[in-house]
This record gives sequence, structure tokens and C-alpha cells, in this order.
Amino acid sequence: MDVAGDVDRARQAYERGDWPEAYDAWSGTDLARLTAADLDDFATAAELLGHHDTTVLALQREFRLHEDAGDPRGAVRAAVRLAMSCVTHGEPALFSGWSARAEALLDEVGADSAEAGWMAFARMFGHLGRGEIPQASQQADLATDAGRRHRDPDLVAMGLTGQGRLRLYTDRIPEGLACLDEAMVRVIAGECTPIMAGHVYCTAIEGCQEISDFGRVAEWASALERWCSAQPGLLLFTGQCALHRGQLLRVRGDWAGALDELSRAAQRYVEVGSPDAIGLTARESGDVLRLRGDLDAADAAYQRAADHGCDPQPGLALLWLARGQGAAALAAIERLLEETMGAVGRCRMLPAAVEVFLASGQVDRARAAADELTSLACSEPLTAMAAECSGAVELAADDPAGALPFLRKAGQLWVRGHAPYDAARVSVLRGRALARLGDADASRRELEAARDCFRRLGARPAADEVSALLAPASAPSGLTAREIEVLRLVATGRTNPQIAASLVLSEKTVARHLSNIFTKLDVSSRTAAAAYAYEHGLV
Repeated sequence: MDVAGDVDRARQAYERGDWPEAYDAWSGTDLARLTAADLDDFATAAELLGHHDTTVLALQREFRLHEDAGDPRGAVRAAVRLAMSCVTHGEPALFSGWSARAEALLDEVGADSAEAGWMAFARMFGHLGRGEIPQASQQADLATDAGRRHRDPDLVAMGLTGQGRLRLYTDRIPEGLACLDEAMVRVIAGECTPIMAGHVYCTAIEGCQEISDFGRVAEWASALERWCSAQPGLLLFTGQCALHRGQLLRVRGDWAGALDELSRAAQRYVEVGSPDAIGLTARESGDVLRLRGDLDAADAAYQRAADHGCDPQPGLALLWLARGQGAAALAAIERLLEETMGAVGRCRMLPAAVEVFLASGQVDRARAAADELTSLACSEPLTAMAAECSGAVELAADDPAGALPFLRKAGQLWVRGHAPYDAARVSVLRGRALARLGDADASRRELEAARDCFRRLGARPAADEVSALLAPASAPSGLTAREIEVLRLVATGRTNPQIAASLVLSEKTVARHLSNIFTKLDVSSRTAAAAYAYEHGLV
């Protein structure tokens, strides 16, 4: 066996980023014949290809070599890498054990060292696992400072990423984004090793996704995709790459493409042994399926998310609302708002809260939620969401003129952000506001444009609801425009709670409208009212 030849071949392949070639060459050698540096590189190639067990074996061997050679610095770094690899693969006990091994060696290295900075970074993960955000933030600061002092590019970039995410979680969003921007600049400039570069890419993109900063998500996801494509055989991080593509495709209206990417992401997570991340892909898939009207499939996707430890809310509450389970949706939203602290989490819950509160007729609570979202909005999409919510609240409060400025702003921002579904939702609200103000022609143009968009996207429930809103120019039997809206939804099979959700009314108000409709049409059942609607061309 030509061990020296295999090692030389592995080193050359590693230098050019050919991970499969490097991995195969090192796999053909006896680990006992490799240097600590070779083992470290072998572990990197194995991790990038999704071979977690091999990664651990190589790093354990590297750790022992450093200990035997009296090199505590190298041993600490190997132990921290082992701890980080274990925590990302859902092995908390092993993470704790290797963190303790590194801590025990730190006294030999000294507090003013890059290794102390890496230990601070590992401690950050421990605090995060216990929900100790202030302590985690302190350790991220220590890691970044140590990286800067000791000119460790990997530590600086990882520390900045930790600082950025934690600042987002403590409502210091501009500072957090500045940290993430600096980390990304360092990675894109090629200053970091492959494993750390991949972690920075994915962690930064995930943070921006959480605050709906789709501009940064798109820019950085594109950079991540180029980075992944340039490395033959790369498996690690490709799941995140597919996930982020799926999230962007959903926003931009390619829902079939989004579901394909999310399925691909889930498969990659299985291959690299990251089952926890599958829950996020399931939740994202559930949101798309719900918008398409495939409620049973959406329910199943949300259940998969929960099974993998990912909270399916608020999408699940909106699913219940779509099924007419208004009380369940309201109870879920009330609980979520009670439990969810911090701007990042609140921004995710508040738009759904506005929708559920309005469907239950609680306009004042919806207004408070919309106002809070406005105060927290830190990106164009969040600003658009806040304006849309405020417009919906004013419409529910019977102030269509007051709603229009909010809705115009929201529509402009959604169009600029290439978010067709959201722009069409706003068009529906504008159409309803214009109808109440007596501008029937402008209302119809808005509603028809929205219906066409929903049909292109495959948003069947939304398209059906708009069809029900497109009342004829003249109202038969003395029906008001609002009563025609209710009647058309009755004719499409909607229940009272579903009609309330669609028209942003209380169920009590819907019931009153329905009673008036029965009286004016001289019918006594929903079936008869629906038949009248079809006979008179209202549907």
C-alpha cells in the first residue's frame, strides 16, 4: 500500500477543494499514520460530505495526538470542533463532554488566546441550549474580541455571526444586521475555512429570514448557492441552500418550485444526519400547502414539523381558521402572544394575530397587534406586513378611506419586493375599500387583478373568495353589496366562521347578514340561498 502516495493525493485534492477525492484518498490510509494536520483536514472533508461518524473518529484521533504531543492549543481546538459537530447533529451529551475536555485544558493555554475565544464560542452554544440569551451574548462578544486580537479569521466570522443573531433576539436589530454583514463580507472574500464559511452563510441567512429581510436572504442565498456549486460532492450545507431557495420561491410565487426545493432540503438533512432541521422544511411546506388550499396535506406537514421539534405555529392557527375553527385559532394565537417574547418572535406571530383577531371580531386587539408590528418593523417586508395589517384593521373598523393609504403603501412595497401573493392580498383589501366608497369600477379592477394572480399562483381558496366578492353592478332583491358578498361565499360552501375570516367580520355580524338575506330572498335555508345565487348569476 502506497500510504505516502495516498496522503499526497489527499492533500492535493483538499487544496483544490475536491472533497470526494480527498476523502477517498485519506480513507485508504491508516489513521495512525496521519499527522494532526492531515486528520483535521480529513475531518473537514468527511464533514462536508456528510460522514459524521468519520468526522468524529478523525477529530478524536487528532485530539489524542495533540494531547500526547503536549500541545494543549491543538487539543482545545480539536475538542471544540468535536463539540460543535456534536451539537449540530443533535448530540447534547457529547457536546457537553467535549466542551468539558476543552475547558480542562484551557488553563494550560491561557485566557488571552484564540483558543479561549473558541471556548467562549462553545460556551455560547451551551447558554443558548438553556435559553440564557444574555450569557450567550457575552460569550459571543468574548469570542469575537479574541478572534480580532489574535487574528483568527474563522473565530472573528463565527463570533460576529453569533453576535448578530443574538442581537436580533435582544431587539438590537440594526446592530445585529451590521454584525451579520461584516461576517458575510469576510466569508465572501474567502477569508474562512470551508466548514466555518458554510456555518456563517447558513446562520446569517436564517437570521435574516426570521426578520423577513428578503433582500439580504436573496443576495446571500445566491452567494451560498455559488459557493456550494463550486465544491464537487459537497453535501453539508446543501440542505440549507435548498431550504433558502424554497423560502424565496414561496415569496416570489413559484409554489411548485418551492415545494420541490423544500423536499430536496429535507432529503439532504436526512443524508447528513440533521433530523431536527427536517421540522423546519415541513413547516415551510405546510405554509405553502395551506395557501394552495390543500388543507389535509398542510395539516400533515405541520404534524411532521411538530414531530421533529419545530413549532408549526402560527401556520397551524391559520389552517384552523381556514377550516372554520375560529375558537381554536384564537386560543392558539392568544397563547402564542403570551409566550413569545422578543422582536424576532413577535414579528412572526403578529400578522397572524391580526388576521385571527379580525376574524373573531376583536378589532381593538387587532389594532394593538398591528400597531406593535409597525413599531417593530425593521425591513421592507415587515413594513409591508404592518401596513397591510393596519389597512385591514381600518377596513374592519368601517373606515375604508382611512384604510387606503396603508394599503397603497403595502401594495407598493410588496410589488417592489417581488411578492405577488402578498400584493394580491392587498389588492383584495383595496378592492373592498373602494367598493364601500362607491367606486365600483376601480373596485372590480382591483379584485379581478387579484383573482387572476391567485389563479396563476394556484391559490385556489383566495381565488374562490375573490370570485365571491365580485358582485354584479345591480343588486337583486334589494340586497346590499355586503349581503351579496356574504351570499356569494355561502354559495361556494363557506361556513359562517369562514365567511367571517374572509370578510374580516365577526360571526355575529355574518349571522345577521345571513338572516337579512333569507328575509329578502324569502328562503329558509343556505341551500336555497345558494341556489338563488347561482340562478341569478351571482357566482
